[in-house]
Amino acid sequence: MVVYSFYIFDRHAECIYKRRWLNRPASIVGKSSRSVDTQPQASTMGSGQTVRSGDDDAKLVFGTVFSLRNMVRKLGGEEDNFVSYSTSQYKLHYYETPTNIKFVMLTDLKSPSMRIALQQIYINLFVEYVVKNPLSPTEHPGGVGVNNELFEESLEQFVTRVLA
Repeated sequence: MVVYSFYIFDRHAECIYKRRWLNRPASIVGKSSRSVDTQPQASTMGSGQTVRSGDDDAKLVFGTVFSLRNMVRKLGGEEDNFVSYSTSQYKLHYYETPTNIKFVMLTDLKSPSMRIALQQIYINLFVEYVVKNPLSPTEHPGGVGVNNELFEESLEQFVTRVLA
C-alpha cells in the first residue's frame, strides 16, 4: 500500500498539519513531476496547466471532504457517515473525531479502508503528542499548525512501518 499524503483539519476548517510522502499520480497535480509542497504559489506551466501550492491542495481536499460529508448526511440522515471515496487515481480516507478534528489520508487504490488507522493516529499519536502537550496550542488561529517533532516522527514511523 502506498500513502500519498495526510492532512489534519481543525474545527475551524484550517489545515493544521499536512505531510506528503509520495507525489500523487501526475494527472492529479497538474501533470508535473515536481512536488507541490515545495511550490510557494500556484504557477502556470507551459501547457496552460497550473501547479498548486500545498495550501491550495489542502483547501481542495477540505472542500471535497466537506461537500461529500454534507451530501451523505442529507441523503442518508445523521447516522450515515462519509468514510472514503475513490477515483481512478487515488483513494481518500476520512475520519472525524468527536471534537471535529478531521483526518484525511490519500492512498493508492489497492489500500483497504484506513478508518481504523486514522483512528489510531488520532488516539495514539495526536492525543498523546499534541493534545496532552502543555506547550501545544489548543486553537490554531490563522493556520498555525501542529509543530511537534515527536508527533511527526511517530507519524512517519506509523506510516512507513505499520501501513507499508
